[in-house]
Amino acid sequence: MQPLAYRVRPKDFDDVIGQDHLVGKKGLIRQMITENKLTSMILYGEAGTGKTTIAHIIMSYYPLTSFEFNASSDNKAKLKEIAEATKFHEQIIVVIDEIHRMNTNTQDFLLSFVEQGKLIMIGLTTTNPYQAINKAIRSRCNLLRLNVIENKDIETLLHKINQKEEFKNYHFEKDVFPYIAKAANNEVRTALNMFELLTLYKDETITLEMAKKYLGLPQLALDDKEDHYYDVLSALQKSIRGSDVDAALHYLARLITLGDLEIIIRRLLTISYEDIGLANPNLSVRVYTACNVAKMLGFPEARIVLSTIVIDLALSPKSNSGEKSIDQALFDYQNGLSGAIPKHILNREIKYHQAEYKYPHDYPDALVKQQYLPDNLKNKTYYQYKETGKYEKALVSRYLFLKDFNKH
Repeated sequence: MQPLAYRVRPKDFDDVIGQDHLVGKKGLIRQMITENKLTSMILYGEAGTGKTTIAHIIMSYYPLTSFEFNASSDNKAKLKEIAEATKFHEQIIVVIDEIHRMNTNTQDFLLSFVEQGKLIMIGLTTTNPYQAINKAIRSRCNLLRLNVIENKDIETLLHKINQKEEFKNYHFEKDVFPYIAKAANNEVRTALNMFELLTLYKDETITLEMAKKYLGLPQLALDDKEDHYYDVLSALQKSIRGSDVDAALHYLARLITLGDLEIIIRRLLTISYEDIGLANPNLSVRVYTACNVAKMLGFPEARIVLSTIVIDLALSPKSNSGEKSIDQALFDYQNGLSGAIPKHILNREIKYHQAEYKYPHDYPDALVKQQYLPDNLKNKTYYQYKETGKYEKALVSRYLFLKDFNKH
């Protein structure tokens, strides 16, 4: 039998929960279809919010001209086959799952079709399209964000499912659905999977104690004080960033209680580069080593390793120069601030004019005055340094020396 989440997937906009701004009676997408003015769009939001469901409902209105493409598993050849359909139809619709994984070459192939309106693209992604999808594609689409599904909406859905013929004889105590909604971490699919699992107990009233016993700890969601899991992760990072070691240990304890080692490790690795960075670069190596040790040991012993490295992170000097510097460079490039690479550092030019390129190692201290940025950016500064640690102070000193060297 197919999973419950598949069997009850909405087939009409009226059954989609939590996304009235898009598919409600006056929702934007519903209006597009009513007015026959569907445009290319990117639907983005967290897992389980209904992106794929909405895309399939849209496709149901255009069954003869709709196609699906998965950017993580399908190749450009398949997309070319789909695009061939524009020769036989005035317009086609292509739903592209995981569009953030589509490489630049494939994206470029799509541009002319989308630009001319021959192909209406509906991209689906869990990532922020402003960061993960190139500007050329973004500028040709409406970016539509899906809301996080609220617990009350999930509870309403579970009550509705419980009234279906298949499940109407199952009795759930009043606290069970709120528990499932919280434990599902805003994911409808997860909530339905939990509901279906509990219906294995056909001849019993399903109590909160049974739900806790058979579903285990809430999946990445709550501690016993009903804090949202990701709020606790964020509080841990902010405490480390603020150098409050006691607060950091408090939030670490909450996370350890939930027992998801992988997500703690990912956050600590992020912190080591995002918040400590060049102020203490050796610490990122220690964090990586500690995280591997924690995985080898598992809980409960891993708590000692995590505690040690969190103390180290919290008390370390802080620098976010790595993040600020690359974000400024990305912002400029993605907003059209770019230019031609200087000819004297292009390999195809050097091949015929070798003397144009000054090989630094041929000069004292491997230093030679030479322009590397495009002409229109040659005076641009991206490295936004801090001097909160000995290592970065040394880098800054070197940086300022090189700036001065190249001026004279």
